[in-house]
Amino acid sequence: MEKVSRMSSHSREIAERASVVAGATLLSRILGFVRDMIIAFALGAGPLADAFFVAFRIPNLLRRLFAEGSLTMAFVPIFARAREEQGLEEAFTFTRSALAWLLIVLGLLVAGGLAAARGITWLIAPGFTEDPALFDFTVRLVRICLPYILFISAVALCMGFLNALGHFLAPALAPCVLNVALIAAALIAVWSEAGVAVYLSGGVLVGGLGQWLLQQPFLRRQGLSWRGSWSLRNREVIRMGWLMLPTVLGAAVYQLSIIINTMLASFLAKGSISYLYYADRLVQFPLGVFGLAVSTAALPSFSKLAARRENEEFVQTLNASLGLTLFISLPAAAGLMGLAVPLVQTLFGWGAFGAVSVEATALALAGYAIGLPAFSCVRNLVSAYYALKDSRTPVIVASVSLMVNVALGLALMQLLAHVGLALAVSLASWANILLLAFLLRRRLSPWFEWRTGYPAMVGLSLAVGLGSWATSAWGWPALLCIPLWAGGYLGTAFWLRMPEARMIADMIRRR
Repeated sequence: MEKVSRMSSHSREIAERASVVAGATLLSRILGFVRDMIIAFALGAGPLADAFFVAFRIPNLLRRLFAEGSLTMAFVPIFARAREEQGLEEAFTFTRSALAWLLIVLGLLVAGGLAAARGITWLIAPGFTEDPALFDFTVRLVRICLPYILFISAVALCMGFLNALGHFLAPALAPCVLNVALIAAALIAVWSEAGVAVYLSGGVLVGGLGQWLLQQPFLRRQGLSWRGSWSLRNREVIRMGWLMLPTVLGAAVYQLSIIINTMLASFLAKGSISYLYYADRLVQFPLGVFGLAVSTAALPSFSKLAARRENEEFVQTLNASLGLTLFISLPAAAGLMGLAVPLVQTLFGWGAFGAVSVEATALALAGYAIGLPAFSCVRNLVSAYYALKDSRTPVIVASVSLMVNVALGLALMQLLAHVGLALAVSLASWANILLLAFLLRRRLSPWFEWRTGYPAMVGLSLAVGLGSWATSAWGWPALLCIPLWAGGYLGTAFWLRMPEARMIADMIRRR
């Protein structure tokens, strides 16, 4: 009974943290949709939009490579260990030392990137060379956006610090600042009849600075001041660097798949990069609000249980986090596929974003939605590997997934154009998650607990998908039924006594 009680305590703790992250991320995603609606209205899905999305993708790639994924996963367990073994002041010294190294390494990287902007643009979008004016314009935007990586990497360090101390609200709210900055930049550009893409690129830098400033009051509240002892020879920073190395390689494999898809899309019809971007933004809504919220909340618990070698509770907590993630992501994927056309039409189908763009983006959305459950679960499993001090296996599995993605992308784009690229990402992600789950048996054998509620989740999700597809012909009024589908799904699951439904219901009552 004690073990069950403690397991339930860890599960409830993850659920509570996830609800905070999800609530803040929901606000961010809503602002993100407003941002994308304005960008779609001002730029549409043509060559200027493609140029901005390519330029913005480069610092975003570096952010995901060095910042949020790699840095956070390496920072949190080492900070927790330093705090427990050496005290809070030494943990603060480690944090300041990590920031110093981060600024040095990324400062050199940004300087090199500014000098090699033309070569980088050619690597990301080689198809743009057929239009020299478009290529030169993209290079200009790349140089404006690239320094964003300095701000957002420092923000990621702040996020890891706050998460390690149990604070999740400010880090989850940070993207709101970027969205507000881009909304303001686009509106100012439209009002002043200036270059929207150039103003948006400047808004990226302003948003990065704003995210950094947002974290500072919360850091001071936790007792951290950047004016204090630090050292480039700090032992914990060196340990973090060694832990980050395979993590960066794993992230590099994943980001390389994004680059390859962008390269392939640049050879397709103009607008293909934009179709994939807008579709991905819609998939990122449930992924960010729920999928990443659960994994972000679970990482500190995984690290704590692994450090204490409480393997049984580790396995129970991992299964609970995966169950909660699947419970949310399965119906979300079904709903996205069923409502793809009215969603895209309502959010983006204005101004320069015409009917052809709506249909093309909706098809890409359906392709991405197939992989949403895999996208959502993968970080839970990767976090479990890192908590177990195994960063090698995720890198190997990610490399295999990359090869699957490239092979499927090359084959499917011949038949389905940009939709084939989206579908290839989804199928490769499923291969990734299945391999990670299978290989985890070497560390935690057996670890996966089959639950009788899983078939019910799939069945209820199919009902949500078919029902939403049946109403999609109504246009935007079909979106008003989303709360009904969500309520029906949750209510039926609660009636079937699914633990995930009861957990969510408890969270709603507490909030």
